[in-house]
Amino acid sequence: MFSGGQNLRILREQLGLTMRDVENASSRIAQKRGNDEFAIPPSRLSDVETKGVVPSIYRLYSLAVIYRKDLKQLLHWFGIDMNTMAADLDVSLPTKSHFSDALVNMSAVQMPVKIDPGFDPKHTSNFGRMVEQWGLVPLAYLEQFANCQFTYGYIGTEDLTMYPILPPGSFVQVDEAKNRVSEGGWRSEYERPIYFVETRTGHTCCWCTLTREELILQPHPLSPVAARALKYPQQAEVIGQVVGVAMRLGEWRPVFDSSPAPKERSALN
Repeated sequence: MFSGGQNLRILREQLGLTMRDVENASSRIAQKRGNDEFAIPPSRLSDVETKGVVPSIYRLYSLAVIYRKDLKQLLHWFGIDMNTMAADLDVSLPTKSHFSDALVNMSAVQMPVKIDPGFDPKHTSNFGRMVEQWGLVPLAYLEQFANCQFTYGYIGTEDLTMYPILPPGSFVQVDEAKNRVSEGGWRSEYERPIYFVETRTGHTCCWCTLTREELILQPHPLSPVAARALKYPQQAEVIGQVVGVAMRLGEWRPVFDSSPAPKERSALN
């Protein structure tokens, strides 16, 4: 694989430009911008092409203009891939709400490009297992789905277990390392852990209470779904805790009878 400087030299030669041509063109840019930092002397260009010297942001701009090349491509040659920004955003967690345009100019990210034909959007499923192939596509905010540290769930369009906190059609990120049911410590329903659970009949997201022999699958109080008590771990497995969710707001409307469904059996609240 060529270095950034080698790629620049190859590109310059393909365009039939000499180092003096680059110097003259960059000097005109510097004069036009009123900043000598845009100018690229032949000696400095030689250092970039042959000695691994990284050009400044000003000179990189000049090279992008002179070589008719996307600046993102030149950055990539020097080890800066703008398409990885989505995966790196969690290194900084500002305390104040803000508008961010950090991902506006991203061109491609990792996301599912081939789904198991058995995927049924009506039913909640382990999305990570349904993906047969990942690929580069221009949907920046879904890059985190390629992170093998997590698995991903899809809330079926007929699954109202955690409605309205998790509307049907939502995607959830599940941390498989957090597969032990917490006994308490939350101050509200928004802090209470939601778990992604696999049963013999499929998957669901719910609150959980673990007794000596049973796992109580507890829906949201506003949900029409009844609580269930299943033998643990024979009939139910906690895949992990929901740590992220992606949903669309204001588009989904529940269609169900307002009267509560008959409960299978009494369960803890």
